[in-house]
Amino acid sequence: MNIITVAAAIILNEAHELLVVRKQNTRVFMQVGGKLEENEPPEQTMIREIKEEIGCDIQIEQFIGRFETPTANEPDHLLISYLYLIQLQQQPKIAAEIAEMKWVTLDDNVTALAPLTREVVIPWCHQHLAYY
Repeated sequence: MNIITVAAAIILNEAHELLVVRKQNTRVFMQVGGKLEENEPPEQTMIREIKEEIGCDIQIEQFIGRFETPTANEPDHLLISYLYLIQLQQQPKIAAEIAEMKWVTLDDNVTALAPLTREVVIPWCHQHLAYY
């Protein structure tokens, strides 16, 4: 099985909505983030990808963990994600390969969401939001 390794962000607004993006030529919304470059630490990937995809500087609040899920768009691939809770320093705006960006509620049942978002991010947010 092929493996894709990424750094991914949990970004919440004051209403406890989750920021998700849809990349060009895909149908599924996912966390902001992207693939690690060779010898690049996940924290550096997080900073670079958020700047590229939504034009923001960030503060990393917390490393959530390393998770394995199916990929959203690549059949027969395993996604290894280094997940971080992030604070944005500016308002996000669409850039790079992002086709669409939106804030979703944690009980959204309409938006097509990536496995990482549905299986890991949303349950984590439900469990930990009382602390934020």
